[in-house]
Amino acid sequence: MALRHIGVLTSGGDCPGLNACVRAVVRSAGGAGVQVSGIRYGFRGIVDNDVIPLDDRSVSGIIQLGGTKLRTSRFLELHQPDVVRSTAEALDRLRLDGLIVIGGDGSQRAAVALSEHVRTPIVLVPKTIDNDVGGTDYAIGFDSAVNTAVEAIDKIRDTALSHERVFAVEVMGRGRGILASAVALASGAEVVCIPEVPLEPDAIASALMRCSKKGKCSSIIVVAEGCPGGANKLAEDLRNRVPFDVRVSVLGYMQRGGPPTAFDRILASELGTQAFDVLAAGTDRPVMVGRIRGEPVTHDLRDAIHIEPRSFKELRDLCHRLSGIWFGS
Repeated sequence: MALRHIGVLTSGGDCPGLNACVRAVVRSAGGAGVQVSGIRYGFRGIVDNDVIPLDDRSVSGIIQLGGTKLRTSRFLELHQPDVVRSTAEALDRLRLDGLIVIGGDGSQRAAVALSEHVRTPIVLVPKTIDNDVGGTDYAIGFDSAVNTAVEAIDKIRDTALSHERVFAVEVMGRGRGILASAVALASGAEVVCIPEVPLEPDAIASALMRCSKKGKCSSIIVVAEGCPGGANKLAEDLRNRVPFDVRVSVLGYMQRGGPPTAFDRILASELGTQAFDVLAAGTDRPVMVGRIRGEPVTHDLRDAIHIEPRSFKELRDLCHRLSGIWFGS
């Protein structure tokens, strides 16, 4: 079946690079004479029929912008069978020849559930600053979030050194420590705490004391938000164990905003174009596109859900070798 009309939406948390991906989808489709509808506010926009036309002109000048032109939301009700069926009926009414979903692991599951009730082919483009989607080395937004956090820590280190303090810097990462590990390596942190490793304040205090004996008068601890209690609880525990002034900085949502890095702009452009090409080639199953070792890959979306996300072991080993960075246990 020839493509005539496709839809594109951004779902879940925002991140840098979403606009670059939307632009790639629209420009690729336009070059092939295919009409594109942008669905606003993620899957919820399907139900609300919140749809706008997109063409080359409407995506001009957005590749450098953070956030998403289409807006986004977390449609948490989509795990309920009756909501899935009503959303599928609304999608059928749009009469699309294909749907491109730019989303993370939650969007993966929502797209699979939806695909079981519609004939519309669905292609997922992975995006998440946590980089916890299996089947691709990198998801859109990860590189930008790492760079944002590293830039902030570079500035925090200046004041940490000036006042001879320890700073516990909390970065995002609810269930996995890929982001925190990458940030720790790139910023030369002394300690990194991740959800995969139990937090042991006594051991972390000992590590800080070892750094002090080596002549370091300030230290940076990178803490993933998924660690129990986060940076605030860790700092409270450390103040009773070390003779240093321990301060906290929670970077929070600033990691989601700002212009995407060149890497994310290129990745988003590649994946958006690849997603359109998969639809144009014809697919009778929901799929996910990605990049493994720089090469394009396509997975059955139902299988991609079960692919283990990229391991942080290589980053962990590199942290140990180059900086002596110590993981929190």
